[in-house]
Amino acid sequence: MVQRIRVIAVGKLREAFWRDAEAEYRKRLSGYTTRLEVIEVGDEPTPDNASPAQEDAARLREAERILARLSEREHVIALDSAGRAFSSPAFAAHLQNLATQGGVSDVAFVIGGSLGLHESVRARAGLLLSFGAFTFPHQLMRVVLLEQVYRAFKIARGEPYHK
Repeated sequence: MVQRIRVIAVGKLREAFWRDAEAEYRKRLSGYTTRLEVIEVGDEPTPDNASPAQEDAARLREAERILARLSEREHVIALDSAGRAFSSPAFAAHLQNLATQGGVSDVAFVIGGSLGLHESVRARAGLLLSFGAFTFPHQLMRVVLLEQVYRAFKIARGEPYHK
């Protein structure tokens, strides 16, 4: 299984309950990976009535912050509703295969802000990962992502997990 996991997320966890949930999954994951890091990059304020050009410019500024935090050796998995959906066992197998067949030890998951990801981040990703067609708040996605990564490690080790 991959050894180092980084989550690069646009925006901060503002409410204490999101921070508590993230802390819980970070604690659970500490027994499965040698290093887990969550990096927050600033989100771009955009007016409610922003034009498509303004929205794209905001996504580009967020993308520059995201891309600056990625290293060349990391396999990037970007969360995107147009990406590939997995079952939990298939996701566990995918992460396992990255390590065993692909020689990947470092994975960076990228979570965009409220406007989504700029094309430059999608292009850098080795995988676009979808959690379905729903739109989720990016704060919730951090918790859901960490829970699914934790579940993947448990599945890969043959440990029981809730179905």
